Amino acid sequence: MTNRKIGDRIFDVAVVGGGASGAAAAYHLSSEGRTVALLERHDMNTEASGRNAGSLHGQIQHEPFLEEGDEWARAWLPALRFLADSLDIWDGLSEELGADLQVGKKGGLLIADDESQLPAIERKVAFENSVGIQSRMLSAAELKQLAPWITDDVVGGELCPIEGKANPLLVAPAFARRAAAQGAVLMPRTPVEGFREEDGVHILRTPRGEVHARQVVLAGGDGMRDLGRHFGLELPISSAAVQVSVTERIDPMVSHLVYYAGGKLTFKQAQSGTLLIGGGWPARRNAAGEWVVNPESLRANLAMATRIAPSIADVALLRTWVGIGNGTPDHSPIIGAVPGHPGVWLGFYPYMGFTASPLMGRVLNDLVQGRDPGRDLLPFAPDRF
Repeated sequence: MTNRKIGDRIFDVAVVGGGASGAAAAYHLSSEGRTVALLERHDMNTEASGRNAGSLHGQIQHEPFLEEGDEWARAWLPALRFLADSLDIWDGLSEELGADLQVGKKGGLLIADDESQLPAIERKVAFENSVGIQSRMLSAAELKQLAPWITDDVVGGELCPIEGKANPLLVAPAFARRAAAQGAVLMPRTPVEGFREEDGVHILRTPRGEVHARQVVLAGGDGMRDLGRHFGLELPISSAAVQVSVTERIDPMVSHLVYYAGGKLTFKQAQSGTLLIGGGWPARRNAAGEWVVNPESLRANLAMATRIAPSIADVALLRTWVGIGNGTPDHSPIIGAVPGHPGVWLGFYPYMGFTASPLMGRVLNDLVQGRDPGRDLLPFAPDRF
């Protein structure tokens, strides 16, 4: 351990977290001339932002809607609007960053294969419509027309037109490259082990030395609970290991992001032709305490996928990997000033942070610059719990 200072400079902003949200914040801050240090405890984009399946979500997720009910959905609408506004940014993001992020937005399909599932979907669509998302109910015939590969057991469902997919291996690195080109200093493998403040300067202690900055942005994803404790903030962020599978390449088949009303399933086809199959199925710990693939979850997940898409039963599975999903008790983001610590800002979107990251970067930049972010952040206040 050392107390030496890394270089002689005092950065305008230190951003902690090298995933999509942190890299987006660094990009926007540096584009306005701020000097930025972007710190990541591992390599850039190696946690949730790089391990997810690349879904771009824009509807109320069906499982929590069934579990939490209509009152929860009504309270969650500001978080849904945040996703929808972020999805607008995705449309021009490849051009803005000068990189093909493989963004495709053909919409999301929620498929029902039992008539009893339809009333809940209809209520959910009404909530989405209330914040300007043009979701609509589909008949079985309409679903089959959009996705001929769907099971003949389909009885109806929902189309959410703003949803889609992008390549999670490309997004955070593209933000980080542009930030670096604008003068940001990237610091991978630099975990933050402590904070203190002296004369209005925030001092971040790391194994590589101290980083000094006038303001700090916390965008650490899975590490956010520990980061919050440095400031006396107990953030109720849960952490769960879930798994995603990828198949061999096949001819173009699935244009949409697909969900199933009867269980845990997300299903889509990447630009490369592979099928990505997930839905939040839990991994397991091995004898050494490491997260590894859970064969029971894998069997159940694949059974659900082939139930919805019987034609993929003979497609070869290439690999399954484990990623970390982080949540909050109300499923809403945590965005705003850290209480009692002027100049320290926090940005975290649970479960769907990849989708939210372009807007999260802009909002965090606005907060640091002292500007109105153009939306009410009170529902997302860090001290609401």
